[in-house]
Amino acid sequence: MTLTIRGQVRGGRLLVDEPIDLPDGCEVTLAVVDEGDDLDDDDRASLHDAIRAGQAEMARGEGIPAGSVLAMLRAKHG
Repeated sequence: MTLTIRGQVRGGRLLVDEPIDLPDGCEVTLAVVDEGDDLDDDDRASLHDAIRAGQAEMARGEGIPAGSVLAMLRAKHG
């Protein structure tokens, strides 16, 4: 069974954000997920530059509609 539960650590204890429908005494295994990334400052700056360039292209009407992109992909992998 997989159950995703969000919470935070407070005072060395895990506090979950909402009630859990599990019986008292139920054993659980916690996996800590680091939602960060491995980008260094240069990579992050490049990413942000690319995002800004893409936004500027879209603002100028140079974007490709998602439906067109999907149609091209389907045709290639048909």
